[in-house]
Amino acid sequence: MKKNLLIALCFTLVTTVMFGVIYPLAITGFAQVLFPHRANGQLIEKNGKIVGSTIIGQSFTGPGYFHSRPSSAGTGYDASASSGSNLGPTNKALLERVRGDVQKLQAENPNAAIPVDLVTTSGSGLDPEISPAAAEFQLLRVARERGMKEEDVRALVRRHTKGRDLGFLGEPRVNVLELNLGLDSVHPLR
Repeated sequence: MKKNLLIALCFTLVTTVMFGVIYPLAITGFAQVLFPHRANGQLIEKNGKIVGSTIIGQSFTGPGYFHSRPSSAGTGYDASASSGSNLGPTNKALLERVRGDVQKLQAENPNAAIPVDLVTTSGSGLDPEISPAAAEFQLLRVARERGMKEEDVRALVRRHTKGRDLGFLGEPRVNVLELNLGLDSVHPLR
């Protein structure tokens, strides 16, 4: 009995050190060497200051910026509370929020169909990307607020539109942070 207990204790210590310390350190080391930008959260710096990450959505509310998808993470875009709302399609709170968002968007662009990703949250609540249709919906407002030609803003959206991965996986998408930073570099807000 004592021998078996000692063997079990040694096995537990050895596997804990191997798989709880050595393996995670080795994988982290490989990631830092092979993919340092990805391993560190794909952070974007501007003027020596971190302004965001290409993989975590954030709120843009100014009229001269493209807006992200709504977020249900915590109080909104809270990475420590990443999750969907878990509200069903008939939930009153969800219906009221979507109705309110639709009314705001219809006031902004009365004759255009509203892309679904401008009124629905993603599973994580932190989606950094919108569809090209959602960018197109917001284009007139952004161009007007920045005093830019629509075609210049549209060209910038096209430059920041990513296609399907490997040509067939996923949907075309636009990273909102990268697009807004591109806008600021080409035509800063007045």
